[in-house]
Amino acid sequence: MINRRKFLSVSSIAGASVLLAKDSFAGLPALETFIITGNPIVISTWDFGIAANAAAWEVLKKNGRALDAVEQGVHVPEADPKNRSVGYGGNPDRDGKVTLDACIMDEFGNCGSVAALEHIMHPISVARKVMEKTPHVMLVGEGALQFALEQGFQKINLLTKESEEAWKKWLKTAKYEPVINIENKSFSPKKLPGNQYNHDTIGMLAMDAKGNLSGACTTSGMAYKMHGRVGDSPIIGAGLYVDNEIGGATSTGVGEEVIRNVGSFLVVELMRQGYPPEEACKEAVMRIIKRKPDTAKEIQVGFLALNKKGEYGAYAIQQGFSYAVCNAANQELLVKGKSYY
Repeated sequence: MINRRKFLSVSSIAGASVLLAKDSFAGLPALETFIITGNPIVISTWDFGIAANAAAWEVLKKNGRALDAVEQGVHVPEADPKNRSVGYGGNPDRDGKVTLDACIMDEFGNCGSVAALEHIMHPISVARKVMEKTPHVMLVGEGALQFALEQGFQKINLLTKESEEAWKKWLKTAKYEPVINIENKSFSPKKLPGNQYNHDTIGMLAMDAKGNLSGACTTSGMAYKMHGRVGDSPIIGAGLYVDNEIGGATSTGVGEEVIRNVGSFLVVELMRQGYPPEEACKEAVMRIIKRKPDTAKEIQVGFLALNKKGEYGAYAIQQGFSYAVCNAANQELLVKGKSYY
């Protein structure tokens, strides 16, 4: 592996047209050559973004479309039962039901979304079907499930034994207290109650060899939320936004505050005004802090952005936010994002 879990403070890595031979980096099949004509790159939130990026890179390195890359990339955490904040094995709501939210957006401004979806392994793919097969942007609840089944998706039980046991343990106190940065395995959160639970998502942004951008965001939402609660992840402009002329942005953390500030759209608009990605993310974070300074001290919200030049950056309220980067030069970068506190 190349630079496995190496933390960098850089905000971007320059790229050029590259000819990748069979021995260029680990994971390429023997006797096979790939031509990368532009500067493909994929970035995603948190440590588990490394594995997700690897799947997305399999598409990008073959000159595939960014939209296909982000869909395939986030499939990895969606199907990982050990990931308690995304998809299968995600922590349930307070009624014991695993409900999933996801959205996807392509280079043409097309987008699709599902919210409060139960029983489906890959909500991101259902969101893409909503985008491509319906005149709508978002389907929710039973309607989203009905549509998924009509499209051939299989109904499964998303509640694993481990998640069910954690939920039953939580019921003894039913105290709702999300833990900051529990998704980052190398960072010690400020709060570590006996029954740890998390509240997060994977947001992914990619640029392909043609210079086109797409993004995806998918989550099981806050653990032990009220049944029917929807966060920012499936909301275009909040959890994700892509403008192929400018760049894309995604968010992570407590979705209510992201929704109130239309966070990802704000980041992209700031980049339109000339802000570099990190500075745009910082300004969006500062809007949250300024409006609710007392609330901001107790929560985590982070933004991740990628512009049309392939430059990337992130900023969060609290320390400990990490994001993964994958391009032709480096396959497994884990970058420590800057923060206010």
